[in-house]
Amino acid sequence: MSLGSKPLITNTKCECGHQNPPGTVLCEACGKPLTEEANAQPILEMRYDGVARRSQKSNPGVIDRVWNFFSSVKVAIYLIIMTLVGSMLGTIYPQESSFLNIDPSVYYKQEYGQLGHIYYLLGLSHTYTSWWFVLLLVMIGASLVICSIDRVLPLYKALSRQKIPKHMSFLTRQKVTYQTQVSGDGAEWVERVKPLIHKRGYRVRTDGGTLLAEKQRFSRWGPYVLHIGLIVFLLAVLARGLPGMHMDVHIGFPEGEAKKIPDTSYYLKNDDFSVEFYTEDDMPDEFKGKGKVLPKEFETKAILYMCETDCDDLTKEPQLKEVARHTIHVNDPLNYNGLRAYQYDYDLTPVLRSVSPVLLNTKTGEEYGKFNLNIRDPEREYKVGPYTLKLKYKYSDFGLNDKGEPANLSSNPNAPAFLFQIHGPDLPESGIQYFYFPKQIDKERFQQDALNSQLAGGTMPLNLDVKSMEDVDLSESITYLNVRIDRVMPFIWIGAAIGMLGLIMGFYFQHRRIWLRIDNGVLTLGAHTNKNWFVLRREISAVLKQMDIEVDEKSLENNRGSKP
Repeated sequence: MSLGSKPLITNTKCECGHQNPPGTVLCEACGKPLTEEANAQPILEMRYDGVARRSQKSNPGVIDRVWNFFSSVKVAIYLIIMTLVGSMLGTIYPQESSFLNIDPSVYYKQEYGQLGHIYYLLGLSHTYTSWWFVLLLVMIGASLVICSIDRVLPLYKALSRQKIPKHMSFLTRQKVTYQTQVSGDGAEWVERVKPLIHKRGYRVRTDGGTLLAEKQRFSRWGPYVLHIGLIVFLLAVLARGLPGMHMDVHIGFPEGEAKKIPDTSYYLKNDDFSVEFYTEDDMPDEFKGKGKVLPKEFETKAILYMCETDCDDLTKEPQLKEVARHTIHVNDPLNYNGLRAYQYDYDLTPVLRSVSPVLLNTKTGEEYGKFNLNIRDPEREYKVGPYTLKLKYKYSDFGLNDKGEPANLSSNPNAPAFLFQIHGPDLPESGIQYFYFPKQIDKERFQQDALNSQLAGGTMPLNLDVKSMEDVDLSESITYLNVRIDRVMPFIWIGAAIGMLGLIMGFYFQHRRIWLRIDNGVLTLGAHTNKNWFVLRREISAVLKQMDIEVDEKSLENNRGSKP
């Protein structure tokens, strides 16, 4: 831990005349140690040149305690470790976002047993969108911001206000230090050595018989540039949770139907889907003779529309404008303004979209007319001849519950059914109820005629029937597309680039400083760098040799702080 890491109470005026604020460890002007702790150190740490940080306040209040918590590097490390552990927990089993037409409440227990069920109950099945994971990311971001502010301001203050003359105790307590006799006037000697140091890339300033040379000061800002990059990166990741910024969903598009993409103004139509299967001759060798049917290639001819008007009005048809058209193959998505639709899967099971049944009299066979019944989006009322059919209830997946009552088992259109209230001639004033199953297999399975006779209290006087396949609209296939929108990815790359710049600044450059003063013919030199001390000693040795001072590089090292 560097000097000044503990709360200090000082308000000391240094012997050089500079008034230092509370918490200062080394005089901001001359570098003289101001506290007993600093005075006892054989080598002075130069991380912030002794300037106090807010987290070192002697009597912290509530806000200061919160500040101190987030400014702690240890806390930041703990938060990162917790986030890494949480991320690993999220990889034990597949996340819910990777499912397609799967109920997660049932899936985990069926596939992974009781452990999988516990995994689901703990909310680990959606780890990366859970409140606790997002909170950890927010806390890491807060720690980065507060850590940076707590340190960058004292560092800026220390580096921007450097005075050239330094106290003797400051120079002799650097890791690189040297003293020797020199001849001639001190100010003249300094002026002669100044160009030699300048040639080595140092920015040199002098004040009489004192000198300050430094180079690559910008490297001190490397960690904070890295912090900025990480903050931009975290903000971009968190922004993915905002509406319209990020989407990664799997959607089934029945053939010939324009379907709305959730949370957008886009509609996508599966204009045509085709699949080609391997024959026994061209099938890969490892699958030959196993009786498997493998797809060789499948594609979706997709049309993307933009909704212009009546987009949210459920009573009107949305007005769509075509904006893109593309044949989607595996790894060849439709791409429009950041929206990408990838080929993911398909289902060749025919899906009923609409039927046009005829209303007829069961006794006389008289037909009163037909109407179009949309399976997914039926109208609330239909007028057929003299009769009115009011839709009381729609079942996507008809079945019977534990009490033997009609129930909707799921939202998938596995067994669609419609309960109508029919009003018209020769019917009770309140009308009669009528169950209609569009699929023939469901009519037989649920005994539609018997069920309706029971509702009518006898023979049902009316019946709904489809006369031919021309009155049936089928979707022969469903293509499943992975629709992705990621408007924050550019910011993620920007954050990564800024972070990489900070790493380069911090790892490949070193802030080097050289101080010297001449008092009565005695040269005292002190130098500091945050790494690569060997190069610094070699540079100083070469400069001194040019000034006819023979010095061994090892003799420049201050050994007072080393163990015997």
